[in-house]
Amino acid sequence: MRPFIKKFVFNSSSSSSSDDDVEDILLLEAERLSLEMSRGSTSRDRRLYINRGSIQGHNRLFNDYFAENPVYPHDRFRRRFRMSRDLFLRIQEAVEAHDPYFRQKRNAAGKLGLSPLQKITASLRMLAYGVTADFMDEYVRIGESTAIASLKKFTRAIISIFGSEYLRSPNSNDIARLLEIGENRGFPGMLGSIDCMHWKWKNCPSAWKGMYTGHIHEPTLILEAIASYDLWIWHAFFGMPGALNDINVLDRSNVFSELTQGRAPAVNFHVNGNQYSMGYYLADGIYPSWATFVKTIPAPQNNKTKHFVRCQESARKDVERAFGVLQARFAIVRGPARYLETDTLNDIMIACVVLHNMIVEDERHLHPQLDNNTYEDIEEGPPPPAVTHDHTPEFQDFINRHIGIRDRDVHSQLQLDLVEHLWNIHSLT
Repeated sequence: MRPFIKKFVFNSSSSSSSDDDVEDILLLEAERLSLEMSRGSTSRDRRLYINRGSIQGHNRLFNDYFAENPVYPHDRFRRRFRMSRDLFLRIQEAVEAHDPYFRQKRNAAGKLGLSPLQKITASLRMLAYGVTADFMDEYVRIGESTAIASLKKFTRAIISIFGSEYLRSPNSNDIARLLEIGENRGFPGMLGSIDCMHWKWKNCPSAWKGMYTGHIHEPTLILEAIASYDLWIWHAFFGMPGALNDINVLDRSNVFSELTQGRAPAVNFHVNGNQYSMGYYLADGIYPSWATFVKTIPAPQNNKTKHFVRCQESARKDVERAFGVLQARFAIVRGPARYLETDTLNDIMIACVVLHNMIVEDERHLHPQLDNNTYEDIEEGPPPPAVTHDHTPEFQDFINRHIGIRDRDVHSQLQLDLVEHLWNIHSLT
């Protein structure tokens, strides 16, 4: 490749000294280009290799947190990894067995690559701190592209391994516990509270910004969730554009799919002498007046309704607290989302919800005032109806259940019964 020599144009009246200066400049330029070419600095530079010392990085990470006598105690591990060391090691073992990507291997030159500790630590730190991919390079000794790949594979592995257990619908045992707690709080039949959270999408494609921009005036993605008293998230539906409201998201979510299909466990309870056969969720005023929702009363006029409003709004804060704890534990869902693919954002959000529930279960013994029961027993629901060519009875049952969920009369009656029930409890105390 011949070096490119700049051409200089001078007037014919230039002196001989100017000609000498031009020759000197041309010689210097030629020497500079020749030197750059000899060093390989051309338009097609080779990729720069950085010897990060991955083995030393693994040893430092192991000695700091995972050795028999680590440098940092357990409370520092809990603060920086957002979970206990036992839970982290359980996750590492499962992820390493599930995906060969996280196993330490040798490359073609026989050199050891990154360890599972390094890849999983980088992924968890990115979720917990919301930092960019190259932020972990200095300590974990992992490249930016490798950190991004580890994060994507880690979130998919978490959902695949633990999603069925930690993001399941309540089974019979779970519902019995939730109903007992709801009864103790003055809301018999309550299964939790429902609401939506927006996650800002910083790198939303320009063509989609109108669809994803709502009342926040920035592109967002919506998470619909149901949480119980102990901040366990029982339902997570994510990915709807931010231009939608809570009702639009509800119409598209699967929150009542098992109930309409007849697969949900039965919920029977009494309030103020009346019998009800469907559990309900506490919701704010935007939600529709369905039999499965109990909303507050706008502008209460007497002591009974004012007391009901205070109790309802207090208990409904469970889902708000769950959102706050989720964002505090995983700053990546508190700050703006930086990835372009919606599938990646969905994996990140759902993985954070699954990890949140795992931490709630692991730390339940630290909060004995809530409940000492666990959600370990996974009970299968009733078997689905047998497939047959005669769909009329089953389809009619589906329609009846669908109508029953949206029954406004039952909603109004349940609200009145709860007002009386809470007032009677208040009068006795």
